[in-house]
Amino acid sequence: MGLSMIRWSESDLAVQEAVREFVDKEIRPNTDALESGELPPYETIRKLFAAFGVDAMAAEGVQKLLSAERAKAAGEAKPKRDGGGMPLDGAESLAAIVVSELAGVSLGLVASVGVSLGLAAATIATKGTLAQKERWLPKLATFEHIGAWAITEPDSGSDAFGGMKTSVRRDGDGFVLNGQKTFITNGPDADVLVVYAKLDEGDGTPVRDRTVLPFVLDKGMPGLVQGKAFKKMGMMSSPTGELFFDNVRLGRDRLLGEREPDGRSDSRGAVKASFAGERMGVAVLALGIINECQRLSVEYAKQRELWGKPIADFQLVQLKLAKMEIARVNVQNMVFQTLEHVREKSLPSLAEASAMKLYASEAATEVAMEAVQLFGGNGYMAEYRVEQLARDAKSLMIYAGSNEIQVTHIAKGLLGR
Repeated sequence: MGLSMIRWSESDLAVQEAVREFVDKEIRPNTDALESGELPPYETIRKLFAAFGVDAMAAEGVQKLLSAERAKAAGEAKPKRDGGGMPLDGAESLAAIVVSELAGVSLGLVASVGVSLGLAAATIATKGTLAQKERWLPKLATFEHIGAWAITEPDSGSDAFGGMKTSVRRDGDGFVLNGQKTFITNGPDADVLVVYAKLDEGDGTPVRDRTVLPFVLDKGMPGLVQGKAFKKMGMMSSPTGELFFDNVRLGRDRLLGEREPDGRSDSRGAVKASFAGERMGVAVLALGIINECQRLSVEYAKQRELWGKPIADFQLVQLKLAKMEIARVNVQNMVFQTLEHVREKSLPSLAEASAMKLYASEAATEVAMEAVQLFGGNGYMAEYRVEQLARDAKSLMIYAGSNEIQVTHIAKGLLGR
């Protein structure tokens, strides 16, 4: 393994500056409209994709993937890479920088695009047949279509599999789906929905032990109801809602992979891998919030005066800034470590990913609350933005599995259970 990454490269910093210019022009002036729901996040995301050529790169990437799979299905040699496109070594850093910069100003935007691409499209890409990939990936990859990934239910929460009650039963060559999902990012607006349900074979198998199957649904299907967006404490620029399934008829072409797994080998392992990736991503989100809180706090401490001098001269204020810097360095190092893992194709274990998520989310929340305190009465006002950052940061302690569940995963990893 080569020397670990310890700082952003010159090209990384150039991308960071370009993203900041986009944020200042397209997002900051519209923050209130995004937060209130008056302005849905999707057009802003599409503008971002167009500005940085992400839509074109995604379209090209999907076509290369599909061409390779068609060739493989036809028994032909795998097409050679033409050397075009962005080199992989730059892709991870680019994604981390874009995500981090966006998280510092509108965490909900990141959630909407992350779930659509990182969960919905990625699940179809890894588990779908060639026909399913051709059907759904081109429009999802470019964000022309919005994706949702539905596993959480009202009575399950962190017990995602055991508590799952949404069920499918076989009906002729297809299935019939019934149940409910909640806290679904993009749920109210999604065009394509990846939904997990338990197979009810009518043989008396306890609900907790039934096979979990993934299906793909489209907006407007009979029996599918996409509830309106919830009012939330944070991440308000990302619509989150409920899904209801009332005898939704599904052809076998909507079962991802188009075949049922053998025995007890179902979707749980793949979903757990998704959880690990999502938890590593929380460190990137946390870094964005910490960076923005620190930037705002340093600026404010220099400008705000008490007793004839800037509050930056007071030692307790300096202590708050110093602790923010310690959190920033630690979380940034976690992000760099994650990027190295991805480049080496040796992803951290679920326990390690949970440790990253636990620490980074707690650090971001503490930094954001200290920023509110440093701003005093102004920090409690929406105008100064740190109250939004505090609300958004808190969501990271619940999002991608509550921090209490992360403790369990970390301990199980240490104990070999």
